Amino acid sequence: MCGAKAGGPDASTAKPGETTIQGSVTLDGHPVAGYVRLLDSTGEFTAEVPTSATGQFRFYAAKGEWTLRALVPGGKTADRKVVAREGGLAEVAIAV
Repeated sequence: MCGAKAGGPDASTAKPGETTIQGSVTLDGHPVAGYVRLLDSTGEFTAEVPTSATGQFRFYAAKGEWTLRALVPGGKTADRKVVAREGGLAEVAIAV
């Protein structure tokens, strides 16, 4: 994801037909490197990805309701709920 545009990963680079959840993480209004966890509808851990240096992340997931948990330096976290539609793209901005 390095080199992706500041507004989030470029949607044109997502895999066609895949269910995609992507976005960016900010801390005090500035992009921040950290991790984003993907939790299923029951809160169970499913996956984790590091963000890029500009706070960007992407998951390829099954359709359904998910929670994204951003983890940034200093022990700060923030959760965001998202609904992923089959074959769709869900864009999420997470402010910590």
